[in-house]
Amino acid sequence: MERSRAFLRSLGLPGGDPGELPSSTKRFPDGAQYRVEIPSVEGTEAMEAVYSEADARGVVVHRLSQGSGGMLLTARELTAMAGLAEARGVELSLFARPVACWDTGAGSLAPGGGPLAAQARGTEQLVHALEDIRRTAGAGIRSVLVTDLGVLTVAARMREAGELPADLQFKASVQMGLANPAAIRVAEQAGASTYNVPTDLSLAQLAAIRAAIDIPIDIYVESPDDLGGFVRHFEIAEIVRVAAPVYLKFGLRNAPNIYPSGSHLTHTAVSLGRERVRRAEIGLEMLARYAPEAVGSLLPADDLAVPGNAMRSAT
Repeated sequence: MERSRAFLRSLGLPGGDPGELPSSTKRFPDGAQYRVEIPSVEGTEAMEAVYSEADARGVVVHRLSQGSGGMLLTARELTAMAGLAEARGVELSLFARPVACWDTGAGSLAPGGGPLAAQARGTEQLVHALEDIRRTAGAGIRSVLVTDLGVLTVAARMREAGELPADLQFKASVQMGLANPAAIRVAEQAGASTYNVPTDLSLAQLAAIRAAIDIPIDIYVESPDDLGGFVRHFEIAEIVRVAAPVYLKFGLRNAPNIYPSGSHLTHTAVSLGRERVRRAEIGLEMLARYAPEAVGSLLPADDLAVPGNAMRSAT
């Protein structure tokens, strides 16, 4: 095995998962080690509920993400959500849809078809996902969530060519499924701004990934049932230490999957959003107890993909 390990090291990759966990020296541009993300914030009512709960609990939320995609929001709703994010100085990341699990093909429904579900199926669906990104960016939103490596690669080229805003960020979804340092480095090289790692990676595996990439890592501290249902609050201090810069992502166990969402699920989305903020308060209390020296970002942060941020930074 040593020859393979040595070759990995020659590529600037770890030769193995470390036995002793090193402290990451990498940081967000503002010097912080961690930020907080609340996922599955489906619509304006859910956004407002998250903000209300965060204010009541004293929780600083840096990013809101959404899973139903810009394609299932009206133009008025897109504009409203962008305005809410800008007013609070919070990043809003909308899913790029559709993907195979919403398509007419049967492959993603087959017993072995799980890995296909989050991919863009065929050229036409690739076009549809790119069009969804265009529409979301056109509404002023500056962060999109992608699951497909082809969508990521082409969208990043579009950004370089001026077809998409220069300040648009690409958040690689946990559903992309890459789970080792070499693969996640490919996503970084393809244009990912942050990468959401699989939910079950050990601290040693996270440390190895951190050694290989520079972009922030998104980590589910509590993951939804269909992503494992893990509750890792006691590990938060070590996650921050070895994997910084990290987005601590508070999902929710024992909660329904509401994608695609809509007005028929607004009450559920609001309730789930409020509880995710409560879970974040619990997690941050543990972080403060076990790593009081850990540094979180303040708001506003100039590098966050907030509507209007680039314009404000330039003035």
